[in-house]
Amino acid sequence: MSTVEKNYKFAASHEWVKDNGDGTVTLGISSHAQELLGDVVFVELPEEGDTITAGESFSLVESVKAASDVYAPVSGEVIAVNEELDDSPELINEASFTEGWIAKVRLSTPAQLDELLDSTAYYEAVEE
Repeated sequence: MSTVEKNYKFAASHEWVKDNGDGTVTLGISSHAQELLGDVVFVELPEEGDTITAGESFSLVESVKAASDVYAPVSGEVIAVNEELDDSPELINEASFTEGWIAKVRLSTPAQLDELLDSTAYYEAVEE
């Protein structure tokens, strides 16, 4: 686990959340999830202005092995999407916690962050 990941929260469904400290968060999938998927070849991004709901699919990641829904770990409004993924979906494999982010969201329920796993709890759950 890198030091970067220690500042992230995780959903049990393998999505990460980075609190940007201004009522917004950045979302992506964990390194564990992208390793399971294999080489990512396509990412279906949400639209800016979309409302996402915790626990519901908001994106799709396709790899050479499978297609997998990406579930929203928090609820809110999509304020930005990573358009770099349109031309370079492999960024999810190469840098899942940095350049491989999927969307930025303005939180509608900030308390949802407290319901997510910290990096230690997430990686302990993954190892089980």
